[in-house]
Amino acid sequence: MRQITSKLALALGFLLLLSQTSRADVLKVVVNDTIHPITDEYIGRALEQAKSNGDSAVLIELRTPGGLVDSTRSIIEKILASPVPVIVYVAPTGSRAASAGFFILESADVAAMAPGTNTGAAHPVALFGKVEDVMKQKMENDAAAFMRSFVSKRGRNVEVAESGVRESKSFTEQEAMSQKLIDIIAKDEGDLLKQLDGRSVKRFDGTTQVLHLANQKVRNFEMTLKQRILASLMDPNVAFILLSLGVLCLYIEMNHPGGVLPGVIGFIFILLAVFALHILPTSYAALALIVAAFVLFALEAKFQSHGVLTAGGIFAMVLGALLLVDGPIPEMRVRLLTALAVSVPMGLITAFLMAIAIKARRNKIVTGVEGLIGEVGVARTPLMPSGKVFVHGELWNAYGPSSVVVPEGARVRVRSVNGLQLEVEPEGAAVVGTGS
Repeated sequence: MRQITSKLALALGFLLLLSQTSRADVLKVVVNDTIHPITDEYIGRALEQAKSNGDSAVLIELRTPGGLVDSTRSIIEKILASPVPVIVYVAPTGSRAASAGFFILESADVAAMAPGTNTGAAHPVALFGKVEDVMKQKMENDAAAFMRSFVSKRGRNVEVAESGVRESKSFTEQEAMSQKLIDIIAKDEGDLLKQLDGRSVKRFDGTTQVLHLANQKVRNFEMTLKQRILASLMDPNVAFILLSLGVLCLYIEMNHPGGVLPGVIGFIFILLAVFALHILPTSYAALALIVAAFVLFALEAKFQSHGVLTAGGIFAMVLGALLLVDGPIPEMRVRLLTALAVSVPMGLITAFLMAIAIKARRNKIVTGVEGLIGEVGVARTPLMPSGKVFVHGELWNAYGPSSVVVPEGARVRVRSVNGLQLEVEPEGAAVVGTGS
């Protein structure tokens, strides 16, 4: 009886194992963005989940103009260490895997491209301006050595792959296939998995694995809400707009104390911008230019330079925006259109609001006791030196200069207010008094 029970348990365990094996999926990751720390986190989570689920493979559908070197290296490290085979597929038609994308494509167990795609142009670009020739050569040699370190073990053409780094060469899918940079050209995802079914791939550790993918279910791996939000913030144009709006909101709050809402919104916007700029290759000199621009906008309202200070502020803000993020590719920098579209209205609005605020502070008070000083009234009785005057629609007790008799009906100007009595003088004299 015990033998029968043990055999049944063994059979059930075997069937369970078979069912788990048959349920192994292909985990699909879609990267349609520049390569940055959030991309690295996203791919890393996908590889970890594929490992824990025992998936057959991870399919990375890649279309990118490039990205940051550190994030690229981290992604490649994860791909090379993955126990689950990784397929990188440049798709759909018209897409590209340039610069950092070329490195990621070549690091995969299977490199594939769709018709009408291209890859390459992976020459390293220095951040924050021009570098010396020696440093430039060091960067180039380092990138080329990194490429060689995994391309040779993948059995691909090391010399051609290195030319994509040193000479910034780009390759169509046909050129990449003929020069042994990729393994497959597939028209779509289904065609790709069909071609890979039964194919042996050499893993980075030297082992060989046969892929069984023809009937496998493809399961999409989505970004979390946090990752989607942070990925959006990684766009330098978004970070610049948030920073500018944040400063403007704080300015409005300072000029209208107690509003609260503009201050809260501005504080949140600035925090989000600082978070993004902290991760991106930010130039703090450019950040200082943007701050200086707002100072110039404020000075325009104070000194009335007829637009010279505002123009200078707009120029400083545009220049600061263009230099704010010195990414390795144009897609990781603030666009000129964005810089102009934000800086020009921001300069005009800020200078206008500042002018209104300063003008309001300089305006004469027209209400209360202070509003009476300087007002012109009419003497209703002779002032010898005291009497009655009519000012602001009201009859007041008033007194004039002791040495002068002000006749009835004469126009007088209020010099000061002393309790419920006005000190006046004949109209035309300078106002020197104050309210008390």
